[in-house]
Amino acid sequence: MLGNHLHSILFIVWINMAQLEGKEEQEKTTALKDLLSRIDLDELMKKDEPPFNFPNNLEEFEYAFNEKGQLRHIKTGDPFVFNYREDLHRWNQKRYEALGEIITKHVYELLEKECNMKKEILPVDATDDEPKSFIYVTEDALSNPDKLLVLIHGSGVVRAGQWARRLIINEDLDSGTQIPFIKRAVEEGYGVIVLNPNENYIEVEKTKKQTEPSPDSSDEPAEKRERKDEKETKKRRDFYEKYRNPQQERETEQIPIRENSSPEEHAVYVWDNFISKSSAKNIFFVAHSYGGLSFVELMIQREAEVKSKVCAVALTDSVHNVWHQEAGKSILEWMQEHCCNWVSSAEPLDTAVETMLPDCTRVSAGTERHELTSWKSFHSIFKYFTDAFEAQNCEAKPTSTVTTRSANRIKHEEL
Repeated sequence: MLGNHLHSILFIVWINMAQLEGKEEQEKTTALKDLLSRIDLDELMKKDEPPFNFPNNLEEFEYAFNEKGQLRHIKTGDPFVFNYREDLHRWNQKRYEALGEIITKHVYELLEKECNMKKEILPVDATDDEPKSFIYVTEDALSNPDKLLVLIHGSGVVRAGQWARRLIINEDLDSGTQIPFIKRAVEEGYGVIVLNPNENYIEVEKTKKQTEPSPDSSDEPAEKRERKDEKETKKRRDFYEKYRNPQQERETEQIPIRENSSPEEHAVYVWDNFISKSSAKNIFFVAHSYGGLSFVELMIQREAEVKSKVCAVALTDSVHNVWHQEAGKSILEWMQEHCCNWVSSAEPLDTAVETMLPDCTRVSAGTERHELTSWKSFHSIFKYFTDAFEAQNCEAKPTSTVTTRSANRIKHEEL
């Protein structure tokens, strides 16, 4: 009897202890849930963004151009890798841009050392303390009596001597730079001028006072200014939200280069101060992408001069639009006789391509990649120039059989 009573007491004690332990576990679980609810898991997944400190030359980047002109890693021999650090796209992009600036300087060195070109500072009467740009010219650019070749690249980050930075980094120097055009032109007796239409301003860092907006400094209505500020704030927040410690970019202001503040203005300025003063009887242009638009604008502003001196123009996937640019009938007629546009197309090289615009012949560049159109049409362009030059000379000579530009254009279209 006593034993049974003792067992009953022990059973009751065990139940009470179990209940207490259960409460403790429940309290612990509740506390853990509360703790987890206060932790921002997205924040924990964020990474500290490394500083934007990049090498200043190819050697420090551990890259070099091989004998084929391809950019390769010095140690591994691998092509350039964009995603150097996973999940750090902005940092990778900044690294790519830093390499691009080094590539630009490298191409300048090649223009000077391999192509024997020299810089001409713009404006030609620039003072010591004003922003400046420059172009590249061969020694005989202005004195060559026969032929002058002018090269104009497209818009964006490219500078003098380049067609496409992406091609230089991922393909090779031949496809991405203007160097093959320059060397071929020099071999065939041309003087050469390389324009620099994207060098339109210099950037200087804003002082702290300049970065602080003044409520009275803008003529914009207050509501519009507030909407703009909200938009910029959201943009910055979205831009930095994936990092715990994002690198703050320095704020800069742009100071335009006098008479060269846009690609179109640059083309006219170089024409007035260099090209028009050359001794060459026959001037040829190669203009890629936005460079074609700049040429048409030059044509509109200096029509008579261009007609009297330019023999032929090779456009490569030009983005000009004679309707939007309001080119006159006389310009359209001249372009039909003197211009050919090698456009991106799946058709074989030099195949005629239909167009709605009544400006110039369009043929396939043999590639669907916009940035490759200049390189892929390289040989066709120089043949086109040779045919135009011979036709020009035939017109100048009083012979019984005269080959006109029209006949030459028809011949090229058949080709």
